[in-house]
Parts: sequence; C-alpha cells; structure tokens
Amino acid sequence: MGATLRQGGRAAMDFMVEITTASRPLGARWAGELARSGLDAHSLPDDIDAREGAVKQALAGSEAFAVHNLVMEFASVEHGRVARDGFNEMADVLLPRFAELEARGPATLSCDPDFVVPDYYRGVWFHRTTGGWDGHPEMGFVHSELIHKTYVARNFGGDIFAQRRAVLGMLPRRDYARILEMGTSSGHFTVALQETFPTARITGVELSVPMLKEALRTANANGWAWDLYQRAAEATGFADASFDLVASYIILHEMPARAIRAAFAEAYRVLEPGGQMLMSDVTPYRMLDKMGEWRADVQAKKGGEPYWREAATLDWSQAARDAGFVDVAEGGLDGALYPWVITATRPKADQP
Repeated sequence: MGATLRQGGRAAMDFMVEITTASRPLGARWAGELARSGLDAHSLPDDIDAREGAVKQALAGSEAFAVHNLVMEFASVEHGRVARDGFNEMADVLLPRFAELEARGPATLSCDPDFVVPDYYRGVWFHRTTGGWDGHPEMGFVHSELIHKTYVARNFGGDIFAQRRAVLGMLPRRDYARILEMGTSSGHFTVALQETFPTARITGVELSVPMLKEALRTANANGWAWDLYQRAAEATGFADASFDLVASYIILHEMPARAIRAAFAEAYRVLEPGGQMLMSDVTPYRMLDKMGEWRADVQAKKGGEPYWREAATLDWSQAARDAGFVDVAEGGLDGALYPWVITATRPKADQP
C-alpha cells in the first residue's frame, strides 16, 4: 500500500539515501588501508570481541574510517526518525485510509489485551528505531513503506522482495494448503507466501500490533483472507498438526538462541506429519572467515541487532534435529551466503 511522501519527508529521506550511498567509496578506501596495514582474515585475533580493537588500532590514523563510521552512525540512528516524521507529515491523508482498509476484510486480526510480550522483546529498540517496533502507533507503515521500500531497498544490492519469493523455491512441494508464518511483521514475506501458494490458507503471528495492522491493511487491500494474531513464534497457541508448512523470513536474528530453539519445537508441534519448516535468516558465522565475521558482527551491533551473534552462531540444523525434524538441509540462496535457508520435515508417523 504505497504512498508518496510530501516535500519535507521526501527530501529528508532522499538525503539519508544519498549520504549513505556517497559514503561507500570511504568504506572501500579504509578496507584498502586495512589490507595494507597487514591485518587480514588470518592475522585478526581469534576472539571476536578483540577484533574491533585490532581494527581500530590499525586504522587509528585513517580519515576514511573515521568519516565512514560517523556517517553510518548518523544514518543508523536518524533513518527511523526521518521516516517517522515523513509519516507524520501526511498522517491527515493516510489515517482515514487506514481505518477504511482495516474495517474492510476479508483478513482478520486477533489481539489479546492480556498478551505479554517475551522478555527478549520488551524495551528493545530493534534496528535502533526509536521505541522499537511499537515506538509509533503506525510503525508498521513507517517500516514497510518508508524505511523498507524507500530507504533499505535503495541501499540494498539486489531485489529484497524477489529474495522473499525465491527462498520459497527451496521447498520440496507446491501444494501447501495451511501455512503458518512466524514473525509476520508488516507482511512482506506474507505477500510472497500468498503469491507462491495462492490457494493456501495463511496464518501469521507477530509480537507488534502496529506491524500486524499494516499486514492486515495489505491483505484487505488485495482481498487476501489472512488470519493474523498477536502471538509469539515459540507459543502460538494453535492445535497440534494444524499446518503443513511453517515458514519465516529474517526473524531468527531478532531472537535469542533459547527462543529460536523454542520456535523450532513449536513449529514441529503445529506441523502435521510430513509437513515442512522453512526458516531463512542471516549468514552463519561458520560460513565466514574472521574478517567477514567481524564485519557482520560490528554492523549488527551498530545496526541495533542485539541477538544477531546468538542467531549466527547457533547450529540451526542441529536445533531442528533436536526438535525432532528429519531431512534437514541448509544453504544460501542460489549459492550465495545470504539469505541462509534451512528446510526440515516433520517425519510421518511410520518414519523412525
């Protein structure tokens, strides 16, 4: 459900995109300086926390490193505020439209007023967005239409929405009828599920009500009968064997390892025998050298991702096997390292 920013919001968002784009040569410059210093994937310390100190020491005199870090720090904090202000500028037009779409149907949204979000979610400003995913009553639209489509997509080296569709091609079947999505957010992956499996009944769970409201509006605008719930991925409340596919896209890195394991166990419980689980997320650290691992880790910390390292160092395949899954497979999409995808099957009753 797109929208055109008014002049102030458009100019501010364009500035955020342009300043980050302009800083890219600085990143390449300090990377070259780092290589010339003799510090590389082989000579970096084994301890991941010690690597940042080693890099800073090697680049202590680098203007490119200092300015690049300053720009990226500014963008990391300010892009969310700029998007929020851009929304507020046109709220008078959007809010009546939102109310109409939310009331239209055929999608449904169920929120329990007594629901308590998990402790790992409470008070966390994911992506350094002020207040986190609940920091603005319309954060779903702000994140989906203004941050994701206006800022992230223009800074990303590829089609982030095509990736969501492409990972579904790694599934072994095309006839799923009852799909549960864990971590629906504002509905981008839900759209990919709908387009790939147009006759399936799609159910989504998500912690953030503002995100769910945007997903609801997207579904209603397109006539899609999604069933949306404010529930945790690790405790969905659905009956055993209710679904034939459980899927998620880029949710695991926003959960600690214990919650990921619990979500896998929950996926196993709600899947019918023979059903599949597909989880896609960030590149495991074991697939990177020490320099790549350091880059991913420091970017995650600067980007407001408190659980990235836990997710990236967890053995997802073993966690799936521990939950009872068989035929567990993982790998990058089309031979790349990102997104990383794991598929697994709940065994049929007659399987060992």
